[in-house]
Amino acid sequence: MNTGSTIEPVMRTDFLRLSPATPIREAAAAFVRTGLAAAPVLNDAGVLVGMLTEKDCLRPMLNASYYQQWEGSVADIMSSDARALPVDLDPVSAAEEFLTRSHRAYPVMRDGVVVGLLHRSDLFAAILMLSERH
Repeated sequence: MNTGSTIEPVMRTDFLRLSPATPIREAAAAFVRTGLAAAPVLNDAGVLVGMLTEKDCLRPMLNASYYQQWEGSVADIMSSDARALPVDLDPVSAAEEFLTRSHRAYPVMRDGVVVGLLHRSDLFAAILMLSERH
C-alpha cells in the first residue's frame, strides 16, 4: 500500500450530522432514511461532542415499542467520548484503529472540524482494491 496515501479519498463527505437536542425518534428515523448506521453529534458551534449509532438507539426503540412513546434526545444516549481520526491519517493506521475498537465508523477531522466519516466497510474495500493491484 502506498504509505503516502491518506484516508481522505475513502471517507464519506456526505454524512448525517446530529445535534445533542435532536429527539431520539428523529435520529433513528434519519438512520433508516439515509441507510447510515452512525453519525457524529455536533454542538451549535459545530464542535464534535459525541457519536450516535443505531445500536445506541435500540434500547429507546424497544422502550418505545413497549410503552408506545419515544423519550429523550441524542444527548441522553450518545457516546460522549467520541474518537476522531485526522484527515491525513494513512489507511493502515486507520485499519489498526478499527482493529483495536469495535467502532464501525469514525468522524474524520481537519483543523478541529468534522469533514468526513470513515466507515470500516469503505476502508476495507479500499485496502482490498489496493492489495489486488500488487
